[in-house]
Amino acid sequence: MTKQRISYVNPNDIDDIRMKDEFERCRTRGTPRPESQAIRAHVPATFWSFANTWQTVFHEGVADHTIKELCRVFVSHSVKCEYCGNQRSIQSQNKGLVEEDYFDLLNFEKSSRYSAKQKAALRYTESIVWDLKCDDNLWNQLYKYFSEAEIVEIGYFVAITMGQQRWLKTLNIDHHKVLAGTDASMMPGAETPESWVEHKSSDDYWAKNTKTSITN
Repeated sequence: MTKQRISYVNPNDIDDIRMKDEFERCRTRGTPRPESQAIRAHVPATFWSFANTWQTVFHEGVADHTIKELCRVFVSHSVKCEYCGNQRSIQSQNKGLVEEDYFDLLNFEKSSRYSAKQKAALRYTESIVWDLKCDDNLWNQLYKYFSEAEIVEIGYFVAITMGQQRWLKTLNIDHHKVLAGTDASMMPGAETPESWVEHKSSDDYWAKNTKTSITN
């Protein structure tokens, strides 16, 4: 069993009403789930920096949310952040993403699941995550499908989520530890503490079969 590196701040011990409300949003809506925010809550400025950025850049913003969601989970599978990789955006589900859309992300170039626009964003994400050369072909594809504002937002979002996921991975945090009792934004198989334990031990659990390397 891995050791958790930083303690969770108990939301019930917080006096700030706005922070309590944000924890309640995490509990009922997820992305982020309460555990990661219970770590950031050690420093309120850090807590709010992430909450505000996540709301305005991920949940809102100028670029298609479902594309940002695919980019987010591409990062999760690349760096093998299990905490983040087991979350799903409710907004993306409402806009048509299905669970199968997450399965082939590291093999997106060869997959028929993704549109040319989605693949352009995933190439951009791959270049940022793996420090690849961003040549004219990549930029021509980006400008074909996205405005400059969208390119800026996607790039900034990928950079933010990659840094956060690499950091959270070092902390050994897990789901259903803070404000437990809801399945908000959890992937199928991870909705309850019991199902989560069972799913993690199954042979088809994605983190067992994902190589943290470029596969295309």
